[in-house]
Amino acid sequence: MSNQTMRGVWLENLRASYRTDIPVPQPGPGEALVRVIKAGICHTDIELMRGYYPYTGVIGHEFVGVVEQADDAAWIGKRVCGEINVVCGECEQCRAGRSMHCERRTVLGIVARSGALAEYLALPVANLHEVPPNVTDDEAVFAEPLAAAVGILDLAPVAPADRVLVIGPGKLGNLVAQVLALTGADLLVVGRRPAPLELLARRGIRTGALESVAERRADVVVECSGNPAGLELARKAVRPRGTIILKSTYAGDTTINMSSIVVDEVRLVGSRCGPMDAALRLLEQRAVDVRPLIECRYPLARVLDALAEADQPGRMKVLVEM
Repeated sequence: MSNQTMRGVWLENLRASYRTDIPVPQPGPGEALVRVIKAGICHTDIELMRGYYPYTGVIGHEFVGVVEQADDAAWIGKRVCGEINVVCGECEQCRAGRSMHCERRTVLGIVARSGALAEYLALPVANLHEVPPNVTDDEAVFAEPLAAAVGILDLAPVAPADRVLVIGPGKLGNLVAQVLALTGADLLVVGRRPAPLELLARRGIRTGALESVAERRADVVVECSGNPAGLELARKAVRPRGTIILKSTYAGDTTINMSSIVVDEVRLVGSRCGPMDAALRLLEQRAVDVRPLIECRYPLARVLDALAEADQPGRMKVLVEM
């Protein structure tokens, strides 16, 4: 599709605009051209508009689409979602088995690679995952954030006897809570707004207000609130030699009493992406239900309205349909 253009949302100088003249991405060697069916708006997309990372181009990284071009003809026509990190396979991080942190990586809609809030995207075939037949397009859009939730268990194994606290029951916090509930741990999810907590309560997950959190009792705290106050609460809640998992990304700096981290020997762990194949299995097996998280849908022509909607406090997942 050389020399063709597409519709999408373009971010430049922290300003998003809807454009109809964006060049269609040209797949490189081993890459596929994917026609996007639906995309989800992530909190990271909003934070990019606030300066979280210096990026110019099409934003968005949660998607389901259909392969239209690929060197391997067997992929053409398949319904797919995809890993967002494109790696070199040759740098020190890649050779050490840490390819997610490739020194030359591009990241879909975040670092030097045109994203999913447009009609087309390009990704290596190695990044693609075929969506199981019984997983709907709506559900498949959640594969990437659900994978990020599953990735927590690689960094902090959770046992049934553990007391686990999730701060922030929003889009990602809900997925994190559903995944952690499968471990059988003593789980509590807290937040400010009753509606997101009610979604989890309906699944039998224990919820509470921020004020209900006991100090220095949680073995593992997962911070998903998207604001610095969540980190402060996590520090108060975690026990000595406990673990805080950070899932929030936001522009700007935050502060924490590092002396208390040292004295209590607390593990402070950042967590970003996770295994897409495991996420798709959970969706296929109906072990996680993402459908109640869909707040609303917008056509691509109204993507700026969709972004504004997603930026409202308490909003859950906003989908953009191509």
